[in-house]
Amino acid sequence: MSSQPPDGAAPHVLVDDVEAPVLSDDARHHLDRVRRLRDGDALTVTDGRGAWRAGRFRGRSEIDPDGPVITVPAPEPEVTVAFALTKSDKPDLVVQKLTELGVDRIVPFRADRSVVRWDETKAARQHERLVAIARSACEQSHRCWLPVVEPVTDVADLAGRGAVRLDRGPVGVSLDRPVVAVGPEGGWSDHERAALPDTAGLGPHVLRAETAAITAGALLGAMRSGWAR
Repeated sequence: MSSQPPDGAAPHVLVDDVEAPVLSDDARHHLDRVRRLRDGDALTVTDGRGAWRAGRFRGRSEIDPDGPVITVPAPEPEVTVAFALTKSDKPDLVVQKLTELGVDRIVPFRADRSVVRWDETKAARQHERLVAIARSACEQSHRCWLPVVEPVTDVADLAGRGAVRLDRGPVGVSLDRPVVAVGPEGGWSDHERAALPDTAGLGPHVLRAETAAITAGALLGAMRSGWAR
């Protein structure tokens, strides 16, 4: 048996404990009313911490296990993509796609030239929303490791992690430096360039902030899995 859940039509659902899987009310409603699962239909469950197992839907909260618990090792090295706050629903898109691509840690941050400014209340509300988006994308993409979506932070925090600043340049992203930071639409300030002196590029063209974040996640994930050099 593969260590990864099958990628077919069967739903993949996050639960607290795969040993005794119980659906949340929202998950049960989605499977029953939206996905239209019938009694005995197959699904897989995961705790988002590497463990998963097959099961059967019974139209109730409890899932009937239908196979052993299988553990998927955490991918190494851990890949982190930080992105400056962007307008409208672009953060939603970035978190969704980075989750699908296998990024392990997603970090929104305040940049000097960010147009968007979240106060404390909105930052907390947006963090809760982005976590929910990551959970949904984790299920859709049949991941067994739920990415960590961190609360909004700042460039000084990224500098402490040794983040590489994405900018135009001859050196591409590398797993040797798997923490990358994507700047805002207005570009990096001189202060931020000094705080994050090491750079990596994604090609000769100027990319939108959300495109750069997704591209970086795709490249690092592909290199880590062996699909790209």
